[in-house]
Amino acid sequence: MTSPSVSPTGITTAGTSHHTRAHRKLLAAGLIDSSIEWYDFFLYGTAAALVFPHVFFPDSSPLMGTLLSFSTFWAGFVARPLGGLVAGHFGDRYGRKPVVVVCLLLMGLATFLIGCLPSAAAIGVLAPILLVTLRFLQGLACGGQWGGIVLLLTESADPKRRGFAGTFGQMGVPCGVILGNVAFLTATAAMSNEVFLDWGWRIPFLASAALFPVVLYIQTKVEDTPEFRELQAEVAAKRPEQQVVQAPLAEAIRTHWRKILLGCGLLAATNSLFYISIAGVLSYGTTELGMDRNSILAISLASSLVGLGFILWSGWISDRIGRRPMIMIGAAALVLWAFPYFWLVNTANLALFAVAVTVGSIFQSMTYGPLAAYLGELFEPNVRLSGASLAYQLAAVTVSGGTPFIMTALIANTGTTTLVSVFVALMGALTLFSAWVLKETNPAEVRRDPKAVPGIAHAR
Repeated sequence: MTSPSVSPTGITTAGTSHHTRAHRKLLAAGLIDSSIEWYDFFLYGTAAALVFPHVFFPDSSPLMGTLLSFSTFWAGFVARPLGGLVAGHFGDRYGRKPVVVVCLLLMGLATFLIGCLPSAAAIGVLAPILLVTLRFLQGLACGGQWGGIVLLLTESADPKRRGFAGTFGQMGVPCGVILGNVAFLTATAAMSNEVFLDWGWRIPFLASAALFPVVLYIQTKVEDTPEFRELQAEVAAKRPEQQVVQAPLAEAIRTHWRKILLGCGLLAATNSLFYISIAGVLSYGTTELGMDRNSILAISLASSLVGLGFILWSGWISDRIGRRPMIMIGAAALVLWAFPYFWLVNTANLALFAVAVTVGSIFQSMTYGPLAAYLGELFEPNVRLSGASLAYQLAAVTVSGGTPFIMTALIANTGTTTLVSVFVALMGALTLFSAWVLKETNPAEVRRDPKAVPGIAHAR
């Protein structure tokens, strides 16, 4: 009797079909999980631009209400590095799956409770305090979730398809924007503006209860990643003192601080323009340019659909040409697009506005798609979640959360969008520089060798 053949990845052909089906289910679960998670997180940004100034800061001027609202939006990003640190520590010691489950539960609960908050008219200053607290909890959950889910996807994938697999976590971002915009468009279409501002805005937040069945599926049906299980087996079979990292975060910072900082820089371009597009120009277009709210939301939805396809494509391409080329091309394009973006937006013409946001979405997606695999491959498995999460979440607090606030303040102080364009161009240059300095983790010699595995051996 012949025995089953073994593939270069160590999986027997008899078990390959089972492994493939299981991984497809994991990809689907990862996409659904990250989509609902980011829906919860981004929903707040849309509400911060359109609703919260009226509900939680009713006594402020329109400008001050917007600034205060965006400052609460920022609180979630301040919390994200802390969530990433905690999740990285426990995820590198006890597994990726437990981190994902806990973060999903926390996100769903915090978002649901935002939908239950009384307004400032009902309980006064306590309302915005509770709002900031729940936003902070959203940030903790989001900070831990990203690293856990992308490592579940990439570490469970065929080593030659990690870029493609990682995009199923990355695509949750535009999917979250789409779901959030659909929720707001549906709610505003079904009721008057007065009713929407009174209680209708709560419905999209209460809908986050849909996250809990996903949590149940991941908890009961998904196994932890093969690389982490292999690490656990080595710990059990060999010398624990040489396998276990007692403080993964400290070890990651001590040995990989340069990669962490450069990994943070990799996200500067995509994060800055993304948050301008989903929150900054939404507020600017409605309050300063007098554009229709629902039209801008529809444009944001359409551009997110386009970005969705380019995230998938760029991750797939990175498995064939390397991670860095796609990131560098997208970053360079964003530098060149920074000024035309606002020239088109400032026309207040819907068609030109759509061109600005959609082209920007394409360029930022080209940098964002390969990042799930790239950030993971930069670090060894025993500190991977700590290192990748810290890099990703540092970008959140330094670039993402403050961008709508910075944009609003710059326009208010200068009367033009010129300095905002300069800011976007500088962020693009930072990403270009970071990718240029970092080494390729999926080089040509690895892609040509069927037995070679992309990752840390080639990233040092």
